[in-house]
Amino acid sequence: MEVKHVIKSFQELNSMELYQILKLRNQVFIVEQNCVYQDIDNKDLESYHLMCIVNGDIAGYTRLIPPGVSYDDASIGRIVIGLSYRRLGLGRALVRKSIDGCGKFFTKSPIRISAQSYLCEFYTSLGFKKEGDLYEEDGILHIEMVCP
Repeated sequence: MEVKHVIKSFQELNSMELYQILKLRNQVFIVEQNCVYQDIDNKDLESYHLMCIVNGDIAGYTRLIPPGVSYDDASIGRIVIGLSYRRLGLGRALVRKSIDGCGKFFTKSPIRISAQSYLCEFYTSLGFKKEGDLYEEDGILHIEMVCP
């Protein structure tokens, strides 16, 4: 299995990459998780896009969001691994690469995420700490987490 990680600005994405990213996000967040929400939210335009490519397919993805767009801090959003690529360790590597990418592209500030609550232990193992109380977003319990 050949795995590579590629980070591009929105302007650098080609039409096929953008199509595959949006398809993956829709497959998981809208169809699999049964959430009706506005995925296209203009944050993509200002973000960097980290693709986990396995044998030529986009198997996973995150967007690296600059400070001041979602939160005062930099943030990582739309963290997703396609169904057929789960349980291979790709998610852990993807989040680590996302943390490194935030350090590269944004000032050395904390990184804030809105984590689905059932993934708290996973994110804690990668250096994130819970902040605040549980809240519902799109019918799923979430909690803010911060990586210093």
